[in-house]
Amino acid sequence: MLLGLDCGSTAIKAVLFDPAGRTVATGTGRTDPRTPLPGHVEQDMPSLWAAAAGAIRDVLQQSGIDPGAISCVGVTGHGDGLYLIDRAGTPLGAGIQSVDSRAHRIVTGWERDGRLEEALRLTAQRPSCFAATALLAWIKRHEPERYGRIGHVLFCKDWLRLCLTGVVATDPTDASTAFTDPLTQAYDPAILHLFGLDDLGGALPPILPSCGRIGVVTQEAAAITGLLAGTPVSGGLHDVTAGAVGLGNLEAGVLSITAGTFSINETLSDHLVSDPRWSARAGLRLGQWMNMSISPASSNTVDWFLRQGYAAELDARLGGPSIWTRLDADLAVAATADAPLFHPFLYGSPYNGPASASFFGLRSWHTRADMLRAVMEGAVFNHRFHADALASRFPIHRAGVTGGGSSVPRFAQFFADVLGLPVDIAEAPEASALGAAMAAGVGVGLYGSLPEAAMACCRTAARYEPHPERHALLSQRYARYSALVEAVRPLWAEMAGSAGPMTSSRDGRS
Repeated sequence: MLLGLDCGSTAIKAVLFDPAGRTVATGTGRTDPRTPLPGHVEQDMPSLWAAAAGAIRDVLQQSGIDPGAISCVGVTGHGDGLYLIDRAGTPLGAGIQSVDSRAHRIVTGWERDGRLEEALRLTAQRPSCFAATALLAWIKRHEPERYGRIGHVLFCKDWLRLCLTGVVATDPTDASTAFTDPLTQAYDPAILHLFGLDDLGGALPPILPSCGRIGVVTQEAAAITGLLAGTPVSGGLHDVTAGAVGLGNLEAGVLSITAGTFSINETLSDHLVSDPRWSARAGLRLGQWMNMSISPASSNTVDWFLRQGYAAELDARLGGPSIWTRLDADLAVAATADAPLFHPFLYGSPYNGPASASFFGLRSWHTRADMLRAVMEGAVFNHRFHADALASRFPIHRAGVTGGGSSVPRFAQFFADVLGLPVDIAEAPEASALGAAMAAGVGVGLYGSLPEAAMACCRTAARYEPHPERHALLSQRYARYSALVEAVRPLWAEMAGSAGPMTSSRDGRS
């Protein structure tokens, strides 16, 4: 058996898999993100570990297996953000999540003085306000005492792995989000120098292999989780890379999409291409890159609308995919020629500046079904924005989609029709946890390699082919959606007023 631990922005899942990648049981724990100030999104680090330990206890109880049957534990967690500890391994304040935007003005200043372009040259990406470098620069400016006590700079999964094993480390996929040369995948002091962080060179943790066995469950962690002390733990992966692995997408030519808090769109390549529209980060081996184009505008906007427009259905405890079954009748009604459009920028956007969400063309005769369809459409249109950017430089012949209700046939078909690509839905519902478990399996020799693990574990539950007429119609609507973005962009700053900064990604425009 293999255990995959996946820590997202709002929940932690511990998933037990058999060697064929079939889900045996799933345990869950709730995180408690806090917003003490506008733009700040934090997580108490000991509480996060407690939630992870609870999820592991939950999955062990549900499965009823002997903990000794678990061959290895794989860990994944949200990328970017920041989890700091002192030299004794004690948390230095709260962990900072990847939807935090406190460093917005730091990044704006870097854009003005040319450091973002220099960062693109050095690192093959332009840091956003949720990047570790930007957050460290903010802490240095605003919390110098905390900055001076930094012992190690960790990411989310690294903190949880430290709690499991006592080993301070990171892996190439997380290290490449901020600190490494894209060609060598080793730390580059010039990157720290660029951002005025030279004194943190000794605080960057060792980079150990994602699939390597890097430690074992300690006696203390065993007592808290129910795992057997001495159980191997692997290096782990950045969660969106783990999602691609869990989908079985290990080589170029496939678009891996995660629809959740962020619109995640990524494709592997065997050549490095730097572009402000995406981040070229470490792939699954040296000489391979994971090209990620992302923004915080995806199925989170659909969840928001369901809370506003379908509160009664949600209050009736129709959670998860079942809510889509209830809504199928609304979505089955054909869209009219005057159907409204929606910009899904409630939490951020791919554009520089304080974007906001908007309905366009909404009239008195439109119903909540029209609005729901527009919100879904807007979320998938935002994925297309990123997918089109990647497709401009990388050949893409199909997509794999996970998260955000993508297992619901109507939503999955919608992705295919908007993107104009065949869309595969994985059999495993928790792709990131499976990817982490597969890496763990390689680490203990259960599989000889990740491709061998994919052959054993990754199966497609359904494929959705794009409908040519619907793709053509939706492409027309996407063109109108995009024109409206350009029309209202000059007004976003004025409409934002005194509101706090919003998280944004990069699109190469100012």
